[in-house]
Amino acid sequence: MTAIAMPAPDPEVLARRQEILKALQAIVPGEGVIHDEREMRAYETDALTAYRQLPLIVVLPETVEQVSKVLKYCHQNDVKVVPRGAGTSLSGGALPLEDGVLLSMMKFNRVLDIDYDNRAVVVQPGVTNLGITRAVEHEGFYYAPDPSSQIACSIGGNIAENSGGVHCLKYGLTTNNVLGLEMVLITGEVIRLGGKHLDSEGYDLLALMTGSEGLLGVVTEVTVRILQKPETARALLIGFPSSEDGGRCVADIIAAGIIPGGMEMMDKPAIHAAEDFVNAGYPRDVEALLIVELDGPEKEVDFLIGRVEEIAKANGASHIRISQSEEERMTFWAGRKAAFPAVGRISPDYLCMDGTIPRRELPKVLSRMRELSDKHGLGVANVFHAGDGNLHPLILYDANKPGELDAAEAFGADILRLCVEVGGVLTGEHGVGIEKRDLMTDMFSEEDLKQQQRVKCAFDEKHLLNPGKVFPVLHRCAELGKMHVHKGQLPFPDIPRF
Repeated sequence: MTAIAMPAPDPEVLARRQEILKALQAIVPGEGVIHDEREMRAYETDALTAYRQLPLIVVLPETVEQVSKVLKYCHQNDVKVVPRGAGTSLSGGALPLEDGVLLSMMKFNRVLDIDYDNRAVVVQPGVTNLGITRAVEHEGFYYAPDPSSQIACSIGGNIAENSGGVHCLKYGLTTNNVLGLEMVLITGEVIRLGGKHLDSEGYDLLALMTGSEGLLGVVTEVTVRILQKPETARALLIGFPSSEDGGRCVADIIAAGIIPGGMEMMDKPAIHAAEDFVNAGYPRDVEALLIVELDGPEKEVDFLIGRVEEIAKANGASHIRISQSEEERMTFWAGRKAAFPAVGRISPDYLCMDGTIPRRELPKVLSRMRELSDKHGLGVANVFHAGDGNLHPLILYDANKPGELDAAEAFGADILRLCVEVGGVLTGEHGVGIEKRDLMTDMFSEEDLKQQQRVKCAFDEKHLLNPGKVFPVLHRCAELGKMHVHKGQLPFPDIPRF
């Protein structure tokens, strides 16, 4: 029995399944529509694998015209749609609905244009994050945001969740690296936002779309900026006797005006798991490990390495190792990039959380997290983007043991509430999805949430795009700010409120 409830399916839509199927097959012929139960199993979940649900039908369009016609049909016939990329969402953002069409964009997988003069690449949303860098690296360029799933995650999904990665501290999240979008609204209308130029006129709808989790439209084309590979990049591997010492070092590095290309931290359980998995040469006798990468002109990098080394020693560092070659630098990062699968070897299951805190609160939060671990009786391994305070606690549990999934989710909820309590936010790059949906009231007031839903209404008045995600209570657009309780009777009592 899953703890997170989804909207009850509409029996009228379920009864029309064959009619809907035939209509979609006419729009996307051949193998573009999947309706066999066994074949749809591949789409029943995303990376939040504790939750599974077969969709009504799966559609794999290949052209913008097909996407437009599918969405227009669903809008006219009141059929819900869940957009999906590679399915690597850790917050349940691509979880299907029993009465909804799952719209997979993975056949949109081409690089359309590479413009080195304007430092821009135009791709379809199914191109992988790493695929963009692979397309331009032979000319000395790369795409900066690099989530750990970059080998698999799609750029369309990165936009939906505003993904980051180990280099987002200096070079920004997805929102800082996207220049333009083509997208299809639920009505079937195709619009363009931004382009290769730096700034666009009017409202900043491009930023609004980035991180909108599939609630506002379906992206069919993406223009991103690419960067020239820095002249030099070197990394320091710094071990500390406590996580608190490591947290203070992070704050002191930033306070000194140093902005590393990447700054990541792992605690002891994560260090051991990663070292067993990758053999990156991580020290095993430390409680916390910090990876600090500095890039730019060689003389500047050499100077900054000396400054970071001084700051690390002042914070009690017990182990300092500086990369002497590109191969060694990549080895340092190999363990961090493999930390998530590595932890999978020490626990049957884990929940990968995602919250963000002010950097100065790192020591306090890490200490409180150990107390929460004792409270819930579950282990936790910490891997996180230390430079911008984006935490990724991995809560270890065994789904085969009764009650452990519930305990893990309660532990995760307490961590996220802690993030908000110290002045942080519920998510950094994984999105809200269903995982954090019911915690939104811990961060936002009812009026805050209603205002956010008014934006949703401007794009999708019928709430057909990815319903059940992000908002803990479903309001009809007519209800927001226009209706009130009369003689104890709620307006539209038939609206599902979950």
